[in-house]
Amino acid sequence: MYHLISYLFMVFVKLNLYGYKTWSLAVRKERRLRVFESVALRRIFGHMKDEVTRDWRRLHNEELHDLYPQNIIRMIRSIRMRWARHVARIGERKGACRVLVGRPEGKRPLGRPNHRW
Repeated sequence: MYHLISYLFMVFVKLNLYGYKTWSLAVRKERRLRVFESVALRRIFGHMKDEVTRDWRRLHNEELHDLYPQNIIRMIRSIRMRWARHVARIGERKGACRVLVGRPEGKRPLGRPNHRW
C-alpha cells in the first residue's frame, strides 16, 4: 500500500514542480517546498492513534520523514546536478551550455519596451 502511495506522491510532486531543473532555490522557496511536502504527506498518511492517550493526532515531521524518507529539496538538487552534467557534456556548441555558463553581452535599452503588433 505504501509503495502505491509513495508512487502517487512522486507523480504529484513532479507534476507540480514542472521546470524545476532551471529554478534557483532560495531559502524562502526551499521552506515553501518543505511545507508543501509536509502538508501533502499529512494528507496522504492521515492521522495516527496515540498509544498513550488513545486519541487521534496529527503526525509530526519526524514521523512523516520516517514513513517517507525521500526529500523534495534533495531530489531537486540531484536532478539539477544531473542536468548540469548533461549540459556540460554536450559542449559549448549548443545554446544550453552558453546559457548555463555564459554572460550576456551588451546592454538592454532603457525604458519600457515598444509594443509591436
